[in-house]
Amino acid sequence: MQRNTPIFDNTEIAFALKSDSELKRAYFLFKMISIEPLVRIGTAVTNFALKAHLPIEGLIRYTVFDHFCGGVNEEDCLPVIDRMYEKGVSSVLDFSVEAKESEKEFDYARDVILKIIEFGKAIKAIPIAVFKPSGFGRFYLYEKIGKGEPLTNQEAEEWQKVVERFDVVCKKAKTNNVAVLIDAEESWFQDAADALITQMMEKYNTDKPVVFNTLQMYRHDRFAFLKNEHKKAQKGGYFLGYKLVRGAYMEKENDRAKEKGYRSPICTSKVNTDKNFNAALNYMINHLDCMSVFAGTHNEASSYLLMDLMTEKGIKNNDSRVWFGQLYGMSDNISFNLAALGYNVAKYVPFGPVKDVMPYLIRRAEENTSVAGQTSREMALLKKEKNRRKTL
Repeated sequence: MQRNTPIFDNTEIAFALKSDSELKRAYFLFKMISIEPLVRIGTAVTNFALKAHLPIEGLIRYTVFDHFCGGVNEEDCLPVIDRMYEKGVSSVLDFSVEAKESEKEFDYARDVILKIIEFGKAIKAIPIAVFKPSGFGRFYLYEKIGKGEPLTNQEAEEWQKVVERFDVVCKKAKTNNVAVLIDAEESWFQDAADALITQMMEKYNTDKPVVFNTLQMYRHDRFAFLKNEHKKAQKGGYFLGYKLVRGAYMEKENDRAKEKGYRSPICTSKVNTDKNFNAALNYMINHLDCMSVFAGTHNEASSYLLMDLMTEKGIKNNDSRVWFGQLYGMSDNISFNLAALGYNVAKYVPFGPVKDVMPYLIRRAEENTSVAGQTSREMALLKKEKNRRKTL
């Protein structure tokens, strides 16, 4: 659909919350991220400095961390959450600590998510919680179960604890009327996670979608998976919730498939990924009677498509079954302009100790470098807003 005035070009609305100095910092960061060799070198130097306990956390905190993260803990994020909610943008607090392996750490992650759900009960700006399957259990277990291999007695006990962590969080979410998004993992871990999440949907999505799985639509099998899950839900009498994203592990997926000699689960082209994503959007909008969609996308074309589908179907902008989502620190032009029109919009707001959140921040930098046009688009919009303010 051609629009005479593209809404995502309105930088006054997009950057209303940013001061002039914050605009300059954001432009500088995206300028640095646009230089691929600099990202590679910076990543290596940062990792070394952190491992060597060099005093660089302050520098990270007041540059890249503050741009892409809400704070070091839940309370630290509240000013960010409140400011965005004044503009109609909700928050999904994302405890972005990765690569943990101990039962103590998994229990701690569970307790953090339970606390966030309590926040959501009390604070309207936090209607959704999120966690990753690997935050609640070891990669090894997911992979072994996905392969259909029998667990040892000790592993079976360990897996039961994973199931219990999922269950207590999903139960709490339903009790407090807070949705819970469960993020996706690499494909060789995902089968076990999918099966467990479907169990949670069957148990807790009896009245409406509370538990949401995530579909990485750069996988060529995900649309068929969605339709199959729909059939199961119709037969079982429960609702479906899905966050749709394009995907985050493309290079890793392709490299592993090549190394082990199997067909890569990734679509053969960006065009096919886009078609897959948009087909899933169409399908879910056509079945809103029994499912809800959280469109996690920084793609303007897909965002316009979802808006158009809602218009065609007579779905109100603020229909509770449809959400748009972007990452904090990125695509403010999409988030805040959609919110200004009354759509349901939520920003993923990562938080955690600076050192522990570094893998997340490094991935953000690498993704911005590799996604064609993303960084240049951010820079162009920031520059446009700086120039607009100069003319006032």
